[in-house]
Amino acid sequence: MTLAPPWTDLDRASMARALQLAERGLATTDPNPRVGCVIVRGGQVVGEGFHARAGGPHAETLALAEAGEAARGATAYVTLEPCDHHGRTPPCTLALIEAGIARVVYALRDPDPRVSGNGEERLLRAGITVQSGLMQDAAIELNAGFVSRMQRGRPLVRVKLAMSLDGRTALASGESRWITSEAARQDAQFFRARSSAIVTGIGTVLADDPRLTVRLPGCDRQPWRVVLDSRLRTPPGAQVIDRGGRVLVMGAVEDDTRRRALEARGAAVEIVPASTERGLDLRVVLHHLARLQMNEIWVEAGATLAGSFLRQGLCDELVLYVAPSMLGQDARPLLNLPLLTTLEERMAFEFTDFRLIGPDLRITVRPAGEAR
Repeated sequence: MTLAPPWTDLDRASMARALQLAERGLATTDPNPRVGCVIVRGGQVVGEGFHARAGGPHAETLALAEAGEAARGATAYVTLEPCDHHGRTPPCTLALIEAGIARVVYALRDPDPRVSGNGEERLLRAGITVQSGLMQDAAIELNAGFVSRMQRGRPLVRVKLAMSLDGRTALASGESRWITSEAARQDAQFFRARSSAIVTGIGTVLADDPRLTVRLPGCDRQPWRVVLDSRLRTPPGAQVIDRGGRVLVMGAVEDDTRRRALEARGAAVEIVPASTERGLDLRVVLHHLARLQMNEIWVEAGATLAGSFLRQGLCDELVLYVAPSMLGQDARPLLNLPLLTTLEERMAFEFTDFRLIGPDLRITVRPAGEAR
């Protein structure tokens, strides 16, 4: 790899545009990464493209098609190292070489250990100048779930919770519709749409009978809906099953009668080990979801399951919607967590974002000290 010189304003502007293009595939590329490409010649953009969906053209291919002959001698800015393997589409490296690209700048090396560095090596052998690392952090953020699956063998986990100012999620009776506003609930739909799966627990299914679907105009991809249900108590007529699409019920106890009833309604059923504490072994669950090529999961669950993800260190991001109201000391708590005896035992987080969503506040935190 040739060392990158100090990046020019044109380099930065071109990669920023490529990242902007890549973001257009936020809710559609799964399980592939989100990738954008900009081709520049003589200081002018001559081609642009982004990967829209798995099986479709890659960003580089679309940008090259738009550039045509102007690609010869140009620089290609790509948010991810160009691929060098045959999948559903031919290698992007070959397309770049055949088009006569003189220089390739990419943000992030492919995190897949099976192919990482291969694209760069092929381009260098063809005499193309290759430089990397420009806006790498932004590229990682855009594909944090894909990076997690490739490097850790599990998806990125976001846990969503809605609470009052005094940290309560429902009245003592269980009534919770609605603590937060319609604007906040609509905002959560965008997180659902970008996720590979929406995960909940059997307690939420039995108490609330949620649909867990994406309800956004123009959205034609529904994430998996995953129910963690150790004893396979999910009713075959539950809305989470009855809404079609891809549904997975994960249990710990084999029950042929209940399995057949769920499978008859179109749900897949998987039996995984139980936890030594209670419920399913969440690490096994996440590794199984990774094998199904899930990059990001969105957890919408009650205090017990949400607390388990946090307690076991499996929550990568916590998204809190805070309503400007109070429910009182008898209302239900945000999370079920173990009793602490010293402050040193507390969980530490870092604020990464907060913004008003209608009348509510959305706060995003990550475990302290964890870098993407």
